[in-house]
Amino acid sequence: MDRQAWFVVTLCAIGLGLWYVYTMMHPPARPVRATGPIPTATVALANPAAEPSASAAAAPIPAAAPAKQAVAAFPEQIEVLRNADAELRLTNRGGALKEVVLLNHVAENGERVVLNKGGSEPIGALVEKPGEPSLPEFTATRQADGSLLYERTTPENVAVRKRFSFAPSKAKKDNFVYNMEVEYRNNGAQTYQHPPYFITLGQARPIHERDIATYTHIAWCINGKAKYIDVNWFGESNGFLGMNKREARPVYLEKLAGAEWGGVANQFFATLIVPLGVKADQMWGKRQEMKQPDGVNVPAAEGALGLPGFQLPPGKSATVRFELYSGPKLYHRLSQLEHNEAEIMDFGLLKIVSQALLNMMNLLHSYLGNYAAAILALTTIIKLTLWPLQNKANRSMRRMSALSPKMQELRTKYKDDPTRMNQEVMKLYKQYGVNPVGGCLPMMIQIPIFWGLFTMLRQAVELRNAGFLWVHDLSQPDTIAHLPMLGWPINILPLLMGATSVWMTFLTPKTGDPTQQRIMMFTPIIFVVFCYNFAAALALYYTTQNLFTILQLYQNRKMPMPVMEKVTPPGKKTRRGKR
Repeated sequence: MDRQAWFVVTLCAIGLGLWYVYTMMHPPARPVRATGPIPTATVALANPAAEPSASAAAAPIPAAAPAKQAVAAFPEQIEVLRNADAELRLTNRGGALKEVVLLNHVAENGERVVLNKGGSEPIGALVEKPGEPSLPEFTATRQADGSLLYERTTPENVAVRKRFSFAPSKAKKDNFVYNMEVEYRNNGAQTYQHPPYFITLGQARPIHERDIATYTHIAWCINGKAKYIDVNWFGESNGFLGMNKREARPVYLEKLAGAEWGGVANQFFATLIVPLGVKADQMWGKRQEMKQPDGVNVPAAEGALGLPGFQLPPGKSATVRFELYSGPKLYHRLSQLEHNEAEIMDFGLLKIVSQALLNMMNLLHSYLGNYAAAILALTTIIKLTLWPLQNKANRSMRRMSALSPKMQELRTKYKDDPTRMNQEVMKLYKQYGVNPVGGCLPMMIQIPIFWGLFTMLRQAVELRNAGFLWVHDLSQPDTIAHLPMLGWPINILPLLMGATSVWMTFLTPKTGDPTQQRIMMFTPIIFVVFCYNFAAALALYYTTQNLFTILQLYQNRKMPMPVMEKVTPPGKKTRRGKR
């Protein structure tokens, strides 16, 4: 492939990457249309097959900013359920989960990771209006089986019992899966009409202040496909080049056509709630600004999942069950759950590639015991697999380089007639049997691998706090210091990646005109700027891959230069044979 083709392909890849980052940080405004109030559904909880009547998802419904939540008049009491991986801190306010402490995951400040820390609503509260909930007082009782029971009686004389426990199944035991069972018993004389209600999902905030905002979002899953609204959706936007301007939106509310689960997530952790036996018909979300200990505000996403109302005759009871997952986004554990919870990973269009690379990295880690070593081994496997293709591409580029003098002659001769020049160049390729795109195939294969790896590494919680030489956390940039006055971070691996890219450019056979060659020299610099603050694991992969390519280029340079001879057309051979 000549330098012009390399230039075009590289610019396309960089442009797609920049557009991908821009769309993540500036999601397009969704169409908003006013709708009437959501009608109250009549669904009996005793019928597990009952589903919302909505046939299609509606557009988000604009809503006024919620009123500030009133503080409950009764004192808060905290109860704790604990296993080897998580500590559930439950509150009597709404009989729900106040916080989830992940005992084996450390945050930046050295403390344990706490999900829903500082959230205005607990996880698993049943409310009619999220954002301004009335959290009634429940009474807690510990059960003999280790579960925790919360009870209260409504003014309509309906007894509400909420039981929290860890997943009992030994076959599919996961310490981040919790059960919540809600029982309603009508002890009154009249039929109890429960309106549509919401179960709160809690809140997700960024783990690191420099995280891209799209990592923090609300999500839901319909028919095995997840949808997301990140915190940028709520903010004011000037659009792209002045187009698609929009004002800030305080609340997200959408009708759903039967969602399997809803959740809130950040880059590495998620809280998901699965209603068992009934599907959700609404999704609610709100952005909050959370102040960090150092005084910096970070955006947080708060969510709630809407469920249909129901009727309960006198003397009858009904039970609805929920499965909760609140923990790290570990793909190999989420994929074993039964309700498509692994879709929270948001691998995008290259899901198959990302899943394969993640599984391979974890497999290599199980043997090597170090994630940096696993990434190096994964890079080696990928590069050795592509080695024959790259050899073929390098030979093609060497043949193109040998044709450069003749191509330059044609450019000079037909400089005033671009059409004729292109025709003559293509004729030259045909005469010497050179494929102008012969060097593209390895690059075309490496682009989906690179983007699949990028998508995987940005969410691989396994890499958190995994060290390598001077790198303390492979999931973050390998910043060792900051420039005085400017405060810019000094990241070593992206600089090494850029240096090896420049080295590789010098070794690559030169084709194209001098202007194109000079432009190509700037491509590594553009790529370094683009990748400078990405995860150190990605820079480690790309630097190692560059070193392998450099080794291969040196090996190819030892081979003799190809002798360029005109190819005799097959038809002429046949005619000579007949003579």
